[in-house]
Amino acid sequence: MNMKLEVVIVPVSDVDRAKAFYEKLGFRLDIDIVNENFRGIQFTPPRSEASIIFGKGVTSARSGSADLVLAVDNVDAAREDLIARGVNVSEVFHYAGGPFNNAVENPRIVGRDPEGRSYFSFASFEDPDGNRWLLQEIKERLPGREWDQKQARPIDVAPLAELLRETSEHHDHYEKTHAEHHWWDWYAPYLSARQNGSSPEEAVAAANRYMDEVHHVPAK
Repeated sequence: MNMKLEVVIVPVSDVDRAKAFYEKLGFRLDIDIVNENFRGIQFTPPRSEASIIFGKGVTSARSGSADLVLAVDNVDAAREDLIARGVNVSEVFHYAGGPFNNAVENPRIVGRDPEGRSYFSFASFEDPDGNRWLLQEIKERLPGREWDQKQARPIDVAPLAELLRETSEHHDHYEKTHAEHHWWDWYAPYLSARQNGSSPEEAVAAANRYMDEVHHVPAK
């Protein structure tokens, strides 16, 4: 049986102010539904499978009472990105008694986890209502922390076809200017980069670099 955490409700007092804040964070706006005496807004953090919902008539919880955690690959890079977006983010810290342990006096210690462990380094920020967010650095998950994928996810054919068309167009220039090679060796790093959020230009650079460093394909 699949049972995925899909949505977390975030209580806010000013819906438009909250919407502007989460747009500034770079979260994806999924829905903004307005009915009589009701408004529901859903945002999804970058690359997240779970979303947040807030609005008018959504919850009776006190605004600012939510605590939420965002897993990031690099807490320093994530912090810098949010600061560049105008968000007030704490210094990187670790917990004196271990992750999420606020039961000790002065639980937060400034600086990364001295041992550099996954799960142990954090930064924090709040939305305009005071809902508290933690950035938790997870570079490598511990064994047993991921569900086994028993079947492949269905492929959305139309976007895949468009991405393959784009890849072919960019590869065409490389093929004309470099020695003979297998097209799939260039396609693979390009597609991987695009699917991980790189721009077409960045993906081209990644593919070219891969071909140069791994397959040593010279220019004509």
